[in-house]
Amino acid sequence: MERMARRVRRTVMMDQRTVHGLLGAGLLVAALAGCGSVVASDPAAAPAATTTAPPAVGCASVNQATAVSIRQAIHLMAPVGTNPVGATTYRQVAQVRALFGQLCAAVTHPAPTTLMHCPADFGTEYVGTFYDGSRVLATFIFASSGCERVSVTAAGKTQATMVYGRAATAAPHLSADLDVIIGGQKPGLMQPQGTVNPGGPNMPA
Repeated sequence: MERMARRVRRTVMMDQRTVHGLLGAGLLVAALAGCGSVVASDPAAAPAATTTAPPAVGCASVNQATAVSIRQAIHLMAPVGTNPVGATTYRQVAQVRALFGQLCAAVTHPAPTTLMHCPADFGTEYVGTFYDGSRVLATFIFASSGCERVSVTAAGKTQATMVYGRAATAAPHLSADLDVIIGGQKPGLMQPQGTVNPGGPNMPA
């Protein structure tokens, strides 16, 4: 009977040692896991990925424009004693965006191509570039004499139209907005085109 009791005690003692060993191993694993979690949560170890949308260009960037550089081009012989008008940069943001928006409204509502009577075409064009700071957003050409014509180029794509019909309806303030920018600083540079009938002599104005 005594021998059996001793065997029972030894068995109990071995079980206690085993339990202590398992507890120690468990604590060690938990400690290692805790260290691992600290490293994983360290912002220096895993920097957060940042995503930025690409900057808009062309007509999608009308509300980003901050300046426009415009120069006058005359394709016919300029009068003797006059100097060509060089490029000038205008930074009135509201006026710049208004002109940009009118140009885009015209080219995105192009008038149908047709044979038209365009009197008083002196070959006067305004060539310009819209900027967001120093970043180029779009370039444009506005032929203001005779039948008005506009084109806007951005990201290698050009849209153009004559300004009559649906294009004129979509951009009713195009000439006025250009005149506000240029005419305010260079009086008389723009000539009103309101008397030109874009539909030709046999069409109602």
